[in-house]
Parts: sequence; C-alpha cells; structure tokens
Amino acid sequence: MANRMQNLRVVDAVLTALSVGYRNESYIADMLFPLARVTKEVGQIPRFNKDHFRLYNTERAIRARSNVMQPGDRDFVPVALEEHDFSVPMDYREGEEADFDLEASNALIAEEVIRIRREKIAADLAFNAANYAAGNKITLAGADQWTAIGTSDPIDDIETGKDAVRAGIARYANSVTFGASSWKSFKNHPAVIDRIKHSQIGVLTLDLAKQILDVENIYIGKAVYQTDAGAVVDVWGDKCLVHYTRPPAAGVQRSVYEPNFGYTAYKLIGETDKYLGEGGKVQYVRNTANFKQVIVGADAGYLIGDTNA
Repeated sequence: MANRMQNLRVVDAVLTALSVGYRNESYIADMLFPLARVTKEVGQIPRFNKDHFRLYNTERAIRARSNVMQPGDRDFVPVALEEHDFSVPMDYREGEEADFDLEASNALIAEEVIRIRREKIAADLAFNAANYAAGNKITLAGADQWTAIGTSDPIDDIETGKDAVRAGIARYANSVTFGASSWKSFKNHPAVIDRIKHSQIGVLTLDLAKQILDVENIYIGKAVYQTDAGAVVDVWGDKCLVHYTRPPAAGVQRSVYEPNFGYTAYKLIGETDKYLGEGGKVQYVRNTANFKQVIVGADAGYLIGDTNA
C-alpha cells in the first residue's frame, strides 16, 4: 500500500531542481541549522556537549582490557520529522495567456513559502531563551541595552558569551548570529565605531566585525514576514546568539553525528510535483519538505536578548 500511495505523487525533476537550487540571501536558517539527511522520520540525534572533548585514558597494557566509553557519557535528542507542503494553482487559461513560464514561477513561489516557514521556525527555536541554561543567556535591560549609548558594551556582552560557550563545550564559539535590528545597533555603537575609526574605510564590514569579535562567521537575519493583518515583522527580532557552528560546505553532506549547535534533519527538501484539480482545468504545483530543526548542543550557544530598547 505504501509503495502504491507513493506512486500517486510523481516528482517533477525539472521543477525540483529549480526549487533545490533556489537561494534567498536574506535567509540564514541553513547556516545556523545545517541540512543533514536522515533515513528515518523518527529517531535520535547525539547531544553535543563538553563530554565530546573529555580527556580519556587511552593507554592499554599488553593483554589488558580495552578502554571503553561508559553508557552515561553519551546522550541523545529525540527527533520526529514534520512534513510541510504548499501548493500554487494555475488555471489552464492563465497558463495559455502568460508571457512567462508560469509553472516555474509557481514552483518558486511554493519554495519561497516553505523557506520562510523554515526561517521562522529556526528563529523561534534559536532565539527562545527557554532552550538555554541560566549560564547561557542574558536578557538586557535599561542601561545595558545596546541602544543605551555610553553605558552599554556589545563587544563585552559577546565576549562573555564566548567564555560561556567555551566553559560549556570546551571549544571556542566561532559564530555570531544577529537579528537585523541587533546588527544595526551593534554596527553603529560607539564601542564598535571606536575599533574601526582608524581603518582605511571607517565603515564596519562583516570582515572587520569578524576581526573585532574574533569569530569565523557572522550571520544577520534580515528576513521579514507579513502577518494576516498586513504588518511587516522581522523574523529574527532584536536578539543575538553567540555559538559554535560549522557552516555547510558546498557539495558536502553533513552528518548529525558531527558536533554542532544544531541541525536541520531532513528526508525531503524542495521536492516538487504537480496534480490536477477542479475538473482537470486547474493545475497545482506543490512543494514538499520533510524536516525538523533541532538544537543538539544548547551549551554551544549563548543568547543575548532584548538588545534594543
């Protein structure tokens, strides 16, 4: 029965390639939660903490027993993938009258809808203070907020975060993710401007910011979404996350068994098919994704909340 049901949905290879190849530079979810393919919808992912860097005794004498990791030295995060899909309709008359490839356009619209949903889920997960221990988060207020000129110090706040990550996983944080409004406050802060005023360009670039913070990666969440009431809202808000993340490399498939802050475990991403409705006169282009974003190393992150007044 499962195979027969699967055959009812015929994947369109051309539209799927178009969807998978689609990129929106405003989206950063796949940087913070790199894609990692899994074989089952329900399973477990190893939890990442400083036990991965414990100094074990590995010397073995002749005829002695091998050194063995104890069961309590490993922990796992349960994961259950969720299916997301979205369809865009096209009447046969619209297809005949369009001066462009309406089918391809609809495929990209469906992909964009799924992508922005992934972005929102990632932001809600990574920027949720409840996901971090007390020592791995701070909520700024009053004179400590980055919009409070003269009393706040965003560089020092981020350095505190780096120290917390190192204490938690025995490895330095290598990445900082800013919400768009937090990045604006950071780059315009006098403490930051003072660091770059003698540079050749006198403007904070991402490369200069990486040097100031001594990290390999900086990600800025620029995506916005529109509410049902028509309001335009920042996806990432005014928060900042200091974390250890190995970003995805082109053409290299990540594994959930590698230490990281988080992953997007998936079976399907960007798979596109078509089906008919309304008496055969309306064609739907549908995008399907089967994934779950999960934090596997909460100790590898330090959340700075409410950076702006």
